[in-house]
Amino acid sequence: MSTVHLVGGEKGGVGKSVVARLLAQSFIDRGVRFAALDADQSHGALVRSYGDYAQAVDLERLESADQILDRALGADRRVLVDLPAQSHRLLRRWIDATDVLALAREMEVRVVLWHVTDGGFDSVAHLEKLVDDFGDSVEYVVVQNYGRSKDFSQLEASTGYQRVLALRGRVFALPELDPAIMYKLDRFGSSFWAAVNTTEGERSLSTLERRRARLWLDRSGAALAALDGDATSNGHVASPPVVESQPSGLSETPSAN
Repeated sequence: MSTVHLVGGEKGGVGKSVVARLLAQSFIDRGVRFAALDADQSHGALVRSYGDYAQAVDLERLESADQILDRALGADRRVLVDLPAQSHRLLRRWIDATDVLALAREMEVRVVLWHVTDGGFDSVAHLEKLVDDFGDSVEYVVVQNYGRSKDFSQLEASTGYQRVLALRGRVFALPELDPAIMYKLDRFGSSFWAAVNTTEGERSLSTLERRRARLWLDRSGAALAALDGDATSNGHVASPPVVESQPSGLSETPSAN
C-alpha cells in the first residue's frame, strides 16, 4: 500500500521543510522506496537538500498537483510532499476538484497530514480547520517542534488536538537542534547525511557540531521510523526535547549533498 505524506502547517517558519527533510533521510536510511515533491517554490529546501530524490510541484496547476497521487498509484511507495505556507486553499482546491480522498481510498492509498506546529494561536486554529475539512478521511500527525517553542499547553488544551487524538492521530515531539547548526545546514543546502559525514571543506561542520547534529538526527530518525511503521497506533511517539543518550549510529546509505 502506498502512502502520501503531506507535510504542512500553514504558518510560515514552523519547520515544515525540516520535517520533510527528516522524513526523506529516514526513508533513505531504511531503504524505503519513495518519491519527494517540493511544493514550496519560494524556498525549495527539499529540492536543494535531496535533489536526487525530489522535484518541484506547482499547486497552482491542477495537472502538476496531480503528481502527488500519480506517484502513489501503481507502486508501493511513500510520496513525500513539502507544502509551503498558506497552501491550504490550493491543496483543498486540488482535493475537491477530483475528489482525491475518495479516489485514494478506492486505490488503497493512505493519506497522512503532518501538521507542524509551534503551539501558537494561528497554528492551533489551523489544526481545527484541518479536522473540520477532512475529518476521518485522512490520518494525522501533529509535530510539536521544540526548535520553535517549548510550550505546547495551548495546543494540547485545544479542541482540534483532542479531536486528532480521538481520530487515532499521532504526535511527534521534534527535539531542538542548535539553531547555529540548522542555519549552516540551510545555508549549505546539505542533506542531513552529508551534514554528519562531511569532515572537510567549506560546507563541513566542526567535530562537535557534527556530533550534536548526529545525536539529533539519530533520535529524530528513530522516532520517525517507529511512527511511520505504526500506522494504527494512537497517542504519543515522542523524541525528548533534550538528547542525552549515546547514538546508535546512522545508516551508511548516502543521500544527495
